[in-house]
Amino acid sequence: MSLHFDELETRSADARAADLAKALPAQIARAKALPGYATSLAGIDPAAITQIADLARIPVLRKSDLTMAQANLGPLGGYNAKPANSFAHMFQSPGPIYEPGGDGHDWWRMGRFLKACGIGEDDIVQNCFGYHLTPAGMIFESGARAVGATVIPAGTGQTELQVQAAAAIGTTAYVGTPDYLKVILDKAEAIGTKLQITKAAVGGGALFPSLRQEYADRGITCLQSYATADLGNIAYESPAMEGMIIDEHVIVEIVTPGTGIPVAPGQVGEVVVTTFNPDYPLIRFATGDLSAVLPGESPCGRTNMRIKGWMGRADQTAKIKGMFVRPEQVAALVARHDEISKARVIASREGEMDVMTVQLETEADNETAYLDSVIGTLKLKGKVELVAPGTLPNDGVVIEDQRKYD
Repeated sequence: MSLHFDELETRSADARAADLAKALPAQIARAKALPGYATSLAGIDPAAITQIADLARIPVLRKSDLTMAQANLGPLGGYNAKPANSFAHMFQSPGPIYEPGGDGHDWWRMGRFLKACGIGEDDIVQNCFGYHLTPAGMIFESGARAVGATVIPAGTGQTELQVQAAAAIGTTAYVGTPDYLKVILDKAEAIGTKLQITKAAVGGGALFPSLRQEYADRGITCLQSYATADLGNIAYESPAMEGMIIDEHVIVEIVTPGTGIPVAPGQVGEVVVTTFNPDYPLIRFATGDLSAVLPGESPCGRTNMRIKGWMGRADQTAKIKGMFVRPEQVAALVARHDEISKARVIASREGEMDVMTVQLETEADNETAYLDSVIGTLKLKGKVELVAPGTLPNDGVVIEDQRKYD
């Protein structure tokens, strides 16, 4: 059985550049014809955009641009190359913002990552990403189909039932957030159930080294991918576990945050992605994530560019328990209560699990009175701590990430 998803992964630099010189102008031309790009691609000659460096002539596209365009030009903001009702799925992510989904072969390109994890026709995959409104569940299911694996569409929650299903059906691979696999394994151990999981493909949050080692100690090889609802798979780990390899159907640039100007090789900057998806061509889409190019090629034989992985956010947005928490959500929480003068969200770790603590400056003394507001506004459960007015630092920070990533 081949160790690679296809021959694209092992192309020479010359072959990859030649393919890019053909594909990139075609994708720019396709995007230029769409109303969403009427301004940003005006005056751009697609034929002149043949290499990654040429993309710097094009403005960066941000999530806020999509939100505004969707409000004015329909649910996909005029960035869709076919009508919204021609897609297999439409999803809603927090914002709200809408993303399309296709049912063509490996539409989100996640099969390449699952192949790198060693997942294939002999595996039964327990897919613990959500299937409701947000696309993660379907993204990974599409990838599992691409490598011929059987899928249990488990979603999240009901952990004891998850354990029962995994044991009865014979789950061999887990797909989901890094933390939730530990919840399943601990529950199985507590009720005396033996599972057969030996592979894990995770995303939606950072895979901390200590947690990866715990899985290894339990006989499970755990690799991580980097994907978004808008773009699908961007980069992924291979068994070499040296950085993350860029997917073969996207271009990644590392730019100075807020400018779109490429940084010097090896410098940390914002991840900007151009996708070759013909149905939904996003050009220079700014993810808000920080990373840096890792020099050289992976020892696994894959030859595409590598990045160091997720290195934080260009803004204060943090991903906690697989969900983004944004500064504007914190502001909305404060606005709901006249007696709260300031708020600060702290992301930390306890026992290999993400913890969200919400500190509220107020003279009130009943933390439970704010639990529903926290869940309703931030979309996550968290601890609430009430502090006296004037206690929180006057440093402009509303989301503080105390987790260590190395």
